[in-house]
Amino acid sequence: MTDAAAGPAARSPEQWACAVLEDAAGWQGQFVWRGVLGLRLQGRPTPGCVAGWEIDGRGDDWIRLEAHSRMLTGQLVLRVDAGQASLSTFIRYRKPSGARVWARLTPLHHKLVPGLLREGHRILQDAAAAA
Repeated sequence: MTDAAAGPAARSPEQWACAVLEDAAGWQGQFVWRGVLGLRLQGRPTPGCVAGWEIDGRGDDWIRLEAHSRMLTGQLVLRVDAGQASLSTFIRYRKPSGARVWARLTPLHHKLVPGLLREGHRILQDAAAAA
C-alpha cells in the first residue's frame, strides 16, 4: 500500500483514480498494463471504467478496479480517508507465467506508485486552483 497526502478533500475516490491512472500514469501505464501484463482493458473512455480498468466496487471513501489477462487478475483499491490517499494492489496469478512476470515488475511498481500518487495529488490541486 502506498499513501499520498489527499489535499483536495472534496475529490472522490473515482476522481483520484482518474488523476492517478489516466492523467499521471498515462500512456506509460497503458503500455505496462496492456503490453507487459496483457491486461484486457477497455479501449476508450467508458462509463464504469477508469483508464480501461473496470470499476468492480465502490464506497464513499474507496474504489476498487479490476482487470484480467490470461496470466493474472489485478485489483487496485484506492482509498481516500483522513487526509490520505492510499493505493493497494492485489494480484491473483492465473498461470505460473503471471507470477514470473509480476515478480520482475514488483520493484518497479514499488518505485513508481508513490510518484504517481504525488502527481495525481498535484493534478487535483491544479484543477481545484483553476476552478
